[in-house]
Amino acid sequence: MDHMKDTRPLLVVDLDGTLVRSDMLYESFWSAFSRDWRTPLAALAALARGKAALKARLATLGAPDPATLPYSAEVLDEIARWRADGGRVALVTAADQSIAHAIASHLGVFDEVHGSDGTTNLKGEAKAALLRAEYGKGGYVYAGDSTADLPVWRDAAGAVTVGVPAALRARVEDLHREARHLAPPRSLLPAALRAMRPHQWFKNALIFFPMIAAHDFNADALLPSLLAVVAFSLVASSVYLLNDLLDIASDRAHPRKRLRPLASGALPLRSGMLMVPALLLAGIGVAIFLPPLFLLVLGGYYILTVAYSLWLKRQPIIDIALLASLYTMRVIAGGAASGIDLSVWLLAFSAFLFFALAAVKRQAELVDMAQRNVTAAAGRGYRVSDLAVVTQMATASGFVAVLVLMLYLNEPEVLMLYHHPLLLWAACLVLLYWVSRMVLVASRGRMHDDPTVFAARDPASLVSVAIIGALFIGAKVL
Repeated sequence: MDHMKDTRPLLVVDLDGTLVRSDMLYESFWSAFSRDWRTPLAALAALARGKAALKARLATLGAPDPATLPYSAEVLDEIARWRADGGRVALVTAADQSIAHAIASHLGVFDEVHGSDGTTNLKGEAKAALLRAEYGKGGYVYAGDSTADLPVWRDAAGAVTVGVPAALRARVEDLHREARHLAPPRSLLPAALRAMRPHQWFKNALIFFPMIAAHDFNADALLPSLLAVVAFSLVASSVYLLNDLLDIASDRAHPRKRLRPLASGALPLRSGMLMVPALLLAGIGVAIFLPPLFLLVLGGYYILTVAYSLWLKRQPIIDIALLASLYTMRVIAGGAASGIDLSVWLLAFSAFLFFALAAVKRQAELVDMAQRNVTAAAGRGYRVSDLAVVTQMATASGFVAVLVLMLYLNEPEVLMLYHHPLLLWAACLVLLYWVSRMVLVASRGRMHDDPTVFAARDPASLVSVAIIGALFIGAKVL
């Protein structure tokens, strides 16, 4: 449809998937669920009265912040052009009317607003009927994004589509030959892969730690460890997605996390919700080929991560201890998968080292907050005033990890594994340097949100790991 001047009809704009690259029903649910674990129960009770009642209830429990929603730049531009030509614009949506009015008030570009009212779900035929009653058949141009909008497009004088697939585009063009198409269809596969965070899977290399520490590299240990890495990676991705769904509001307020697939709208919330159980079941499917103890550890890991996402991440210090435990559980899982017994020294070293890294993670967040003049962390239990204490925790725990390693290297069974064990003391010095540097980098505001990801890309960290590895190999073979 060519741009009409003063004679063109009213532009009616849909909200979910059109004006905003998200769905307000799912937005409300996850916003509420992140605050109260009883939200699913409240949602089920409301659903018994209908979908419109469900939307109204969730809107009262967890209405999203209009200022941080992922708006479509193309649709906003279309609205601006329409208004510049003297036209009127209405927001008509199946989302609850309280959310619709809040968004309209924030944007300030709509002349009229209609939404679901707790009784009528304003979608499909119901929306078409309302528009006929308000503006008459052919009294508007409609901008939408789904097959549910076809009844509305049939009554409209013109059509604007937003990110629709080719099949739906063809059906709309059958109704309106000169329909305008804004934004290409979203490519979900790249966004889904990014949401799984494959760059985080390298953490699961800790599963090989017991095998390496025991110098046991036979196939009976290696093959189960490889399967364990695959299972942990799938389950961890399920957790990452669940955490992103729960953190979607706070992520959008963060300068970097707002670019994550779910927060940015690149991946629909519904797709993320489907991926959570799919990845979990896939991980369990791999784990059933491993010893039952590994499956038990994997289940414990998932339960703890869900507890972290729902509640424990907001509890200061407990959240750091839990993050350290989740790393250590990978080491335990490696022992369970390979059948290799774990020493108390190895577990103690892992616990203190990962407590230090978890504290560095919080330290980096607090430094970032201080630089942005933010006093309290969104969705966390820390204040900028806690920075000194958290930094001390990171330093102390890291130094204790070095001390545990030194004591471990003096154990008789360890001394028997190496021809020149004295070389390993140099590894302690390198680890001491690395821990100190991580704390220093975080204090200067140069740390990534995840210290392990930073270390995997940091040249000094990679050189430190290479030196430590060379020292252990040298102590064994020289």
